[in-house]
Amino acid sequence: MSNGNESCMLGNGSSGFMSCLILLWEEWVGVGHLEDYLSYLEYLLWVFTPLAIVFILPFLIVILLYLSILFLHVYKHKNQLREAYSNNLWDGARKTLATLWDGHGAIWHGYEIHGLEKIPDEGAALIVYYHGAIPIDYYYFLANVIIQKGRTCHSVADHFLFKVPGFKLLLEVFSVIHGPQEECVKALRSGHLLGISPGGVREALFSDETYPLLWGKRKGFAQVAIDSQVPVIPMFTQNVREGFRSLGTLKCFRWLYERFRFLAPVYGGFPVKFRTFLGDPIPYDPKLNAAELAEKVHEAVQALIDQHQKIPGNILRALLERFHRRPKEA
Repeated sequence: MSNGNESCMLGNGSSGFMSCLILLWEEWVGVGHLEDYLSYLEYLLWVFTPLAIVFILPFLIVILLYLSILFLHVYKHKNQLREAYSNNLWDGARKTLATLWDGHGAIWHGYEIHGLEKIPDEGAALIVYYHGAIPIDYYYFLANVIIQKGRTCHSVADHFLFKVPGFKLLLEVFSVIHGPQEECVKALRSGHLLGISPGGVREALFSDETYPLLWGKRKGFAQVAIDSQVPVIPMFTQNVREGFRSLGTLKCFRWLYERFRFLAPVYGGFPVKFRTFLGDPIPYDPKLNAAELAEKVHEAVQALIDQHQKIPGNILRALLERFHRRPKEA
């Protein structure tokens, strides 16, 4: 019998039992002085636990403060919410979620929206916007339209969104459609607002901090506006690419998307400053065809990017802009 086993036989009580286990473990895995390693780990734990607590507790307090702010944000709109629920169950639900999203935007991104008065209080309009890696700015915009205008803006989304488990009800309540031109025209002719990003998923994945518009030769959205005889309102959010970024610019992910429609990973969630700008409405003009109108809208969105976005985008600069009260012109 080995020396370790002999020691086990000589040990007594709980300390002898633990020593036995440690010696047997050392022999089994072939590691000597395991008790010294455990003592060292125990020492490190003793040293770093207070440090961890010192950093974690303030972080938890900050979370509680932000939750308190979010609660107050909802409470501020309690009368509107009560009225919405009394009229229609889904109106109340939309107003509640809009208030939560608006609170999130205010807290995490200091969200501002400029030019909301250009959205009509009544009647149809087509809102055309630049698509970020994650269009969280568009969610904030929808929330503001619900809260400040009392309207629900219908939206066009990619087909894959309708295949995500559990999303069906959310998409129905917020009037999201997958984009056939007939459905878009129907929504606009019914007097609704409609939001669409011609760049779609491709722009989300493959645009970058230089903010190129990746619309290709798409002009279906312009034909929808012509058939519906509605104005087009361009929209862009400053620093949206600094909030979330995509790895789609890497060749391997580009190849995977083109071959298998595999979506490139997205990273970020940085609390950068977001400012959404709405341009002047482009009125319906029967003299313009779809290609001409599409080019005109492209130029209008590009003009908003040129005016309000510093190129290339920079995450640190966008974070520092949280401390600037006025929008910075490019």
